[in-house]
Amino acid sequence: MKSHLSKRFKKVTLIIIGVLVVLIMLFLPLNSYIESPGEADNLKSYVHIKKHPDKAKGSYMITSVYLQRARPVTYLWALANPHATIESASSVTGGQSDKTYDKVQDFYMQSAINESIATAYKAANQQVTKKYLGIYVLQVQSNSKFKDDIKVGDTITKVNGRHFNTAQGYQKYLGKQRVGTKVTVTYLHNGKQHQSTHSLVKLSTKKTGIGIILTNNVKVNTKIPVKVTPGELGGPSGGLMFSLQIYDQISPTNLRQGRKIAGTGTINPDGSVGEIGGIDKKVIAAKKAGATVFLAPYIKPSKTILKYEEQHKTNYQLAKATAKKYAPEMKVVPVKTFNDAVKYLEK
Repeated sequence: MKSHLSKRFKKVTLIIIGVLVVLIMLFLPLNSYIESPGEADNLKSYVHIKKHPDKAKGSYMITSVYLQRARPVTYLWALANPHATIESASSVTGGQSDKTYDKVQDFYMQSAINESIATAYKAANQQVTKKYLGIYVLQVQSNSKFKDDIKVGDTITKVNGRHFNTAQGYQKYLGKQRVGTKVTVTYLHNGKQHQSTHSLVKLSTKKTGIGIILTNNVKVNTKIPVKVTPGELGGPSGGLMFSLQIYDQISPTNLRQGRKIAGTGTINPDGSVGEIGGIDKKVIAAKKAGATVFLAPYIKPSKTILKYEEQHKTNYQLAKATAKKYAPEMKVVPVKTFNDAVKYLEK
């Protein structure tokens, strides 16, 4: 009887241990992330312009990278997958919580959409204006005296009652003050105005400041109403492709000419296209979606630049190498500016 109970107990114990191992392998979060090819989505469903529907054949496609918190089983999968990479949590989020990281990525996306609208409307000679709201807080540094008051996602509108029309204006004003000088910062938190007074600190740049990483918060207004809904996408890398989609809808041109055109790259106020991360994975996503053209940001390579680049290749070099190996039928086109992309597609 005892022997029978002992065997039964061992069997139950082994089953419990097996279940625990499976649960750990499937659900235990690791301190790393896995990046893999995402999707290449047709922007027709993202951009809506009143009285300017997109009825032309072909598509502009916004490419994405799928980012997920690593678990033991997905970690092993990523090691065996040539299109997946494993990144430390700190390199992905900068030490921020997932919630804060997502908030920053959402802002980057909205900022990219605003610049895309402005770029496309200017190129199409349509009316567009920009209103500078203030500086958006991307990160509050650990030595900042304001860290208990100002949070990521807030917008600073005034310093000592002064409002400037660029982030550089605030930086220049604060840079002239001494470390330890008290300043009053006016800021918006969840739509409500607040004020906080604390001392200035020395930044890593050796200049004086309040200790935040920031960017411009700009609102764009157009005469022809436009609505862009990015869904769950985040980050600034869709800027170039949003610009092309909007431009094609509000201008008499048809740059696509029935083609499936994918690409990536930020769009800056001057129309220049900036580099992004994970371009090799975006090429794979574009290939799976049937793209025949891929627009890639271009910068001139140098030893200094390549030292810090992903896989020690510029965006264009990495995109071209990936396409040569996995999508030889797809044309990778280097673009420095929005106008470069337009000129290539016009040909």
